[in-house]
Amino acid sequence: MDNTLYPARANLFAQIDRRMEAFVGRLLGLGRDEARVVQKRYFHEHGTTLRGLMLSHDVDPNDFLDYVHDIDMSVLDPDPRLAAALERLPGRRIVFTNGDLAYAERVLAALGIGDCFHAIHDVHAMRYHPKPDPRAYRGVCEAHGIAPERAFFVDDMAHNLKPAHALGMVTGWVNNGSERGDHGHSPDFIDHELHDLTDWLEELTR
Repeated sequence: MDNTLYPARANLFAQIDRRMEAFVGRLLGLGRDEARVVQKRYFHEHGTTLRGLMLSHDVDPNDFLDYVHDIDMSVLDPDPRLAAALERLPGRRIVFTNGDLAYAERVLAALGIGDCFHAIHDVHAMRYHPKPDPRAYRGVCEAHGIAPERAFFVDDMAHNLKPAHALGMVTGWVNNGSERGDHGHSPDFIDHELHDLTDWLEELTR
């Protein structure tokens, strides 16, 4: 969802990033620079800062998510082109996000595409094993009756595509400059590379 259904230039995650730094700093009694180092280390090592905090400091996920997702959504604009293109896609459309349900619903509402999706599979549903943990992908397939070989998975983080491809999904990498988006990039598990999801879906469904 993030930096995929909307462009990375919206910089929404920068707001979350600052609040994660503040949360880590308050929790561990660190200054801003030190907190950022810890936050990024957990992100790189565990897929999400939350997972690192849960494993290392027994942080309550709800406390963390409520705090870091208290951000300004006005930087997002409704995207009727994306809504129309999504509606033309056959089959079900499911948001698979390392965020939580409440945050995902706010993002989709701001983009005007909340009605375009049949389900949201969030970090709570993943039991806090976030992408790219293979358990998250098996879990979303089991929860929603997804046949991987009939599914198309899109993400802005290249390394998140590898487990999906291993299950048999067709994959699409939204290469739009998001932080560490090209980390682990390999043509072995990327079937399509695109720069703007709306443009690509319009062309696909035209």
